[in-house]
Amino acid sequence: MKKTVLAAFAALITFVPVAAFAIDVSESMDSAQAAAAVWTKIGDFCGIAKWHPAVKNCTLSQKDGATFRLLDLGDKATVLEKLVSRDDAKRSYTYMIVEGVLPVQNYTSTISVTEAGAGSKINWVGKFEAKGAPDADAAKVISGVYKAGLAPLAAK
Repeated sequence: MKKTVLAAFAALITFVPVAAFAIDVSESMDSAQAAAAVWTKIGDFCGIAKWHPAVKNCTLSQKDGATFRLLDLGDKATVLEKLVSRDDAKRSYTYMIVEGVLPVQNYTSTISVTEAGAGSKINWVGKFEAKGAPDADAAKVISGVYKAGLAPLAAK
């Protein structure tokens, strides 16, 4: 009986796929600007090329009713992202990476801005699995992407 239970358990763990663990990364920054002013910058889905130093160009496209942006990072590196949802009243949008050079898969992210005193708070959060890199390295890359983008938004 004991051997049968152990054999059944061994068979079960052999055939049940192991789920990858999602990595959460969150960065935020305060800005002296009002939330409405910051939203005019980040709310433009393809406006990221105007404020994120890593993005050289952004090309907007539509396919099957969905909105996509192709980010040119230079040296032929690109990231294709799909707009998942948008809430102008809450000054927030969510997007996913369809394909690209970042060491992530199943990536979904939300960027938002809220009122904070006389200024605002900008939040950028993402959930993903590492791809081709250790979890810690993938998290460090995404955190760096967020910080690099938030700094110029908060400074202006």
